Amino acid sequence: MMLLLKLLKESFIFAINSVIVNKVRTILSLLGITIGIFSIISVLTVFDSLENSIKESFEELGNDVVFVTKWPVIGNANTPWWKYWNRPQPTVDEMKEIQKRSGGTEAAAAFFSINRNVKYRSNSIEKASILAVTHDYEKVIFFELFDGRYFTPIESAGGRNVVIIGSTIAKTLFDQADPIGKEIQIDGRKVVVIGVFKKQGNSSMGNSTDDVVMMPLTMARNFVSSRNLNITLAVKAREGVNNDVLIDELTGILRSVRSVRAGEDNSFDISEVSVVTNYIDQIFGVISIVGWIIGGFSLLVGGFGIANIMFVSVKERTNQIGIQKALGAKNYFILTQFLFESVFLSLFGGILGLLLVYGGIVIASQNIEFNIVLTTSKIVVGLSISVIIGLIAGSIPAYKASRLDPVEAMRTV
Repeated sequence: MMLLLKLLKESFIFAINSVIVNKVRTILSLLGITIGIFSIISVLTVFDSLENSIKESFEELGNDVVFVTKWPVIGNANTPWWKYWNRPQPTVDEMKEIQKRSGGTEAAAAFFSINRNVKYRSNSIEKASILAVTHDYEKVIFFELFDGRYFTPIESAGGRNVVIIGSTIAKTLFDQADPIGKEIQIDGRKVVVIGVFKKQGNSSMGNSTDDVVMMPLTMARNFVSSRNLNITLAVKAREGVNNDVLIDELTGILRSVRSVRAGEDNSFDISEVSVVTNYIDQIFGVISIVGWIIGGFSLLVGGFGIANIMFVSVKERTNQIGIQKALGAKNYFILTQFLFESVFLSLFGGILGLLLVYGGIVIASQNIEFNIVLTTSKIVVGLSISVIIGLIAGSIPAYKASRLDPVEAMRTV
């Protein structure tokens, strides 16, 4: 243990001396390690944070919810686009059939989105997101209200002119005033605000309720022709019912409703959140590989830089090595000493790279609302890579130093 501590102490001193005595040479040599660690860890950190944010956005929809759509969430390269184009849109009538026939369904809702201008007195928002929903939407998709209430069954069925607005919409139109009970205009049509969504913050997938105006689907038909509704059906599984079982049941119901013959392909797509999140994992897996490749080139250059420092260090300290060996130092002592020095230098470059990543995150956090987190695992990865590069880069110079003949080494000037 004492020997190990002595090795660590001497190696650390030599590494610091290398940085102090040959500042420019050492910094330029370590630049490759610094840039490499910065590239890899920054790419992994940003895309891991982005991936987690996207997956959380989807998971907010519910793991027990499936979606019936005309277009598949993830397309099939072997299926021509026109086959999807020729499919009929899901309808509210089909939603009602699901509610009536499905034993595995707890609730089902239909919804679609459009963009329309929203105005209150002199304040206006162009192309605000309008979400049109059937009454059971609140039972399928989770959301919270900050103030006011949800639609009554009569308001939903009758298409009353009532809306629920997001916090950002409320702030833009009303500033500090209470929006509940106020009349706003959507494309010139007057509607009454009955509720305000709880502030949710930005979402990576754009499904935050902050910038949304929600209205009964029956009312929203006044703003768009039936052929352009692009309705999606959301179906929540009953407790204890597996999504696969629910999908099989819904497939049978929809094929029956649409009179799809045996052997014919489905004229609809049914997907669940896990399908999308698995696909996201694959995409970001590829991106991570690209990040490793880009950073790998910098690490390769950095490794050669550290190897160069160590070869120079061996040459400059040949006489000292000879004296150490003459005094009884074993080959493994010299070998370990130089390996430790190489690792310290590489760690120094790696720590600088991690500091750059952290500084970049701090700056980015002040300018964007997207949450980027440098996790402990990424720090460990960065430091581990630095140690490995140090061991590899220093192995040959350290071996060369350990094999020096003590007599010849002491004669070296």
